[in-house]
Amino acid sequence: MAAITAAMVKALREKTDAPMMECKKALTEADGDAAKAEEILRVKLGNKASKAAARVTAEGVVTVYVSEDRKVGAILEVNSETDFVAKNADFVALTQAILDAAIANKCQTLDEVKALPMGNGTIADAVVERSGVTGEKTELDGYNFVSGACTAVYNHMNKNQLCTIVAFNKVCDAQVAHEICMQIAAMNPIAIDEDGVPEAVKQEEINVAVEKTKAEQVQKAVDAALKKAGINPAHVDSEEHMESNMAKGWITAEDVAKAKEIKATVAAEKSANLPQAMIENIAKGRLGKFLKEVCLLKQESIMDPKKTVAEVLKAADPELVVTEFKRFTLRAE
Repeated sequence: MAAITAAMVKALREKTDAPMMECKKALTEADGDAAKAEEILRVKLGNKASKAAARVTAEGVVTVYVSEDRKVGAILEVNSETDFVAKNADFVALTQAILDAAIANKCQTLDEVKALPMGNGTIADAVVERSGVTGEKTELDGYNFVSGACTAVYNHMNKNQLCTIVAFNKVCDAQVAHEICMQIAAMNPIAIDEDGVPEAVKQEEINVAVEKTKAEQVQKAVDAALKKAGINPAHVDSEEHMESNMAKGWITAEDVAKAKEIKATVAAEKSANLPQAMIENIAKGRLGKFLKEVCLLKQESIMDPKKTVAEVLKAADPELVVTEFKRFTLRAE
């Protein structure tokens, strides 16, 4: 039996990207024959990819493309389980090769990208094969294509983890386009303007705002009644606090009983007599605040907080309009 050295294992790993222990096992099985060990690992690819399929991919690479004439932009995301694999040069190269193929074939959708030929099969097959090579689940998770009179892309800190693309209705200053891309990366808008926010999302925000406003109005009434009775609301805001504050001597059992009675009666009375018009007005105000946060044009500019993004665009060119944008990130937000 040939001795399996660390150098042999390292060389096989560099050649195949397979895990260290798998490389060592393959070399042992091949009695030190590197070529045979490589073949053994290749045979195992399908099994390893299948085992990896059920695991979560939280790392990976996001990359972007913009054409020389700035009329086409694209963004692609390939995921892995660990950043160790994601940072591997071959993994990054695979992601770039997929994006290059997508652009060359003018793909509009993720399914079109997956169906493109690569190697002895399709791009989808190549991604599965990568799972076998690394022993980690690999997924082609996202692709978006935009076109316009002018497009721009942004890769945050060139780390391939947060990327944005944006399209405009006309050619614009490169710096302005770059700042809009950065805005989208930093502030994560869900739509260009209010019209782009789904009605279901708006209604959900209204419903939440109404219930929150009602709860606040009831709590204000309860707190006022407790203070009038000489009880600090903070001392009786939960059963746990009531117990601990009685133990400290800050309140008495009589105070607790009285507070519970006040909370029950005042809350019921206030809930039954809330001014509906006022509640709805406050809720609408909260919806307006929400829309300022999620609509790109309504957001404060990260470069000049005294202006909205709409005002920044207007200052650059009164006719300049954002027609589309996309944002991909590997990080949970």
